[in-house]
Amino acid sequence: MDMKKFVLLTAVITMLASCGSNDKGELVGVKGKSWHPEKPYGMELIPGGAFIMGKGDDDLAGVQDAPAKTATVRAFYMDATEITNSEYREFVNWVRDSIVRYKLAVLADEVGKVPDDGGIGEFAFKDADTANMSVYEKYMFENYTGLGPTGYEGRKINRDVDLIFDTSDYPDEYYTEVMDTMYLPLEDSYNGQRTWDVKKFKFQYSHMDIQEAARNRGIKRRDAIVKEEIEVYPDTAVWIRDFSYSYNEPMHNDYFWHDAYSEYPVVGVTWKQAKAFCEWRTIKKNSYQKSRKAAMVNTFRLPSEAEWEYAARGGLQAATYPWGGPYTKSDRGCFMANFKPVRGDYAADQALYTVEAKSYEPNDYNLFNMAGNVAEWVNASYDASSYEYTSTINPSVNDNNNQRKIVRGGSWKDVAYFLQVSSRDYEYADSARSYIGFRTVQDYMGTQVTGK
Repeated sequence: MDMKKFVLLTAVITMLASCGSNDKGELVGVKGKSWHPEKPYGMELIPGGAFIMGKGDDDLAGVQDAPAKTATVRAFYMDATEITNSEYREFVNWVRDSIVRYKLAVLADEVGKVPDDGGIGEFAFKDADTANMSVYEKYMFENYTGLGPTGYEGRKINRDVDLIFDTSDYPDEYYTEVMDTMYLPLEDSYNGQRTWDVKKFKFQYSHMDIQEAARNRGIKRRDAIVKEEIEVYPDTAVWIRDFSYSYNEPMHNDYFWHDAYSEYPVVGVTWKQAKAFCEWRTIKKNSYQKSRKAAMVNTFRLPSEAEWEYAARGGLQAATYPWGGPYTKSDRGCFMANFKPVRGDYAADQALYTVEAKSYEPNDYNLFNMAGNVAEWVNASYDASSYEYTSTINPSVNDNNNQRKIVRGGSWKDVAYFLQVSSRDYEYADSARSYIGFRTVQDYMGTQVTGK
């Protein structure tokens, strides 16, 4: 090619590359969608900042696991209240209904039923009619569906048809067969009640162990993906097991499911169940965002120990309790939280067990019950010396091999010491208690929001 032709070709390519562009050849960056921060429902924005973490006064219990240190955390959103029974029931019901829909779709596929056939066919997989798939969906279906152990991985269950729970309205014998598998056998039931087999309410999800992937540069991405399967129904028997020689059967029978307790904090959930709830909440919100073609939101998660303490302090430095301190009563003689103020007297604070999640006065970040009511799981492993070696920016210690997970804030059955914002306690990750619940957080997008 001679020089004249080369110059002409270069000019044509340059003109084509610039055609339709208004950047005038300048470096302007990739233009994405405009971003408008949206405060998640039921959450409060906690501005980032520095604080004195740990015991600001004498460690009266002599535990010496929280020496004072300066720490800084980034901005984040936090639930104004503990997760309630009503909110957790939505999670349980979603898992239950998803399993029922999946079983209905599988059986419909096995017996060759499609939506036009009615009955169980109405619950067939949404991709049962491949003619209505997009090009991409058809490609994914033909190349990736059915590669797992069941052969149904990746197929979409139908959520557009309402499930039928009244036995007199079951549409056919196939539907009856599936529903029957979700209940306890008759010999395990009593008083003529049909009881769900809650052991089958299992939530499956995957997440990436980013810490492991970052430490091990040679690891393949697929090897850093962790798959979990968690039974999600809370352990209602904790009301019996936690207190020997004590009559708590009414709490066992009614606390989680009865509407009278809908706005009370959920208890009887393990650390692993709390983590699963966070994953589900993220899926729920992002499914809605996707339907609106809106930007995906950050994941919901448990707070780090530093985030929890920072939020509990409500912007007050060196305070003993979320409301300041060092007293548990107001100037009018009223208790400021739900705890056990006197030996054997749980009702002195006007509450015998838990109270509604939005009770007592919130702290200065508008967070309720950061002390008392129920202790709260955080995303941290307990190590008595962790304050000595953690980073001073967003400090976090969560060792997968250490199953002792931090709980914070104290509860309705605890003495005042555990209500202090700096007090640390722990429970094992697979344990459930009648006095432990949780609340969730979400990262704030951006860094400009800081406290005073």
